[in-house]
Amino acid sequence: MNSPPDEATRSLMMAAHAHAAEAVGLTCTGPPVWGFAGFTLGRRSGPYWLRVSRSLAKNAGRKHGQGIVGADLLVPRDVPRPALRGSYDWVEDTHSFEAEVLDLVPHPVISAQRPDLVRNPALPERWWELLRRSLGLLAGVEGARETVRDEWIARAFPQFLGIPAPPEVARVTGHGDLHWGNLTEMPLTILDWERWGRVPLGYDPGLLHAYSLGVPLVAARIRMQFADVLDTPEGRTGELAALAEMLQAVARGFYASLAPLLLARAEELTGVRPPAPRLAG
Repeated sequence: MNSPPDEATRSLMMAAHAHAAEAVGLTCTGPPVWGFAGFTLGRRSGPYWLRVSRSLAKNAGRKHGQGIVGADLLVPRDVPRPALRGSYDWVEDTHSFEAEVLDLVPHPVISAQRPDLVRNPALPERWWELLRRSLGLLAGVEGARETVRDEWIARAFPQFLGIPAPPEVARVTGHGDLHWGNLTEMPLTILDWERWGRVPLGYDPGLLHAYSLGVPLVAARIRMQFADVLDTPEGRTGELAALAEMLQAVARGFYASLAPLLLARAEELTGVRPPAPRLAG
């Protein structure tokens, strides 16, 4: 759903993906699908999906209970997601690579080209019920990672929202990257479990709401569907954390069209107009 990266990153990741495919015995024929800034690359191989991600060599080694492998171990199967069939990791020069073989999801994602909505997908009632149930089941899992850290909240609330950080943050386990490129049409499947872990209460529905602000009817549906969370002080903090993260992304050059809507929603929740995001130089 992201644009292809620069040529150097493209060559690096295509070579890494080919290496992983050979190592796990797959032949990939589908077009490349790039993640953010070319850090991940996925391709189809028959009934499977081969996903390869990269980081620095010093960060090599999967942490127990985290990422896609951790989700496969700890998250109930009642939370709909692609089944993990295998993994393969290696280090090459200055990079560490992680590959996962997942079942291919045959039904389309809701927004294939961008994480935010530009049209109403007209999702059925059952879809909304499944999303709510899935996030409820996930909330009770013992997450091994703090996805949205207290230290970041302490810096981000004053910088991007113009308000002090809360003294305490109620947490649940969440997906951590809930946007419209990670959700499929019926039957609902939740994709990309790299960031799952402990998040502020209300963060997941708040983040999806932020990505829906361009389609007010869908944004209103999210507020209604998760009103019992978002309308509480703790849930409002989680939504504000999601807005702060989005405004940080705006300052880094992303989501320019959403910026006025994000600022307006933050002001609606706090009564304080956030500082206008400054593009990082």
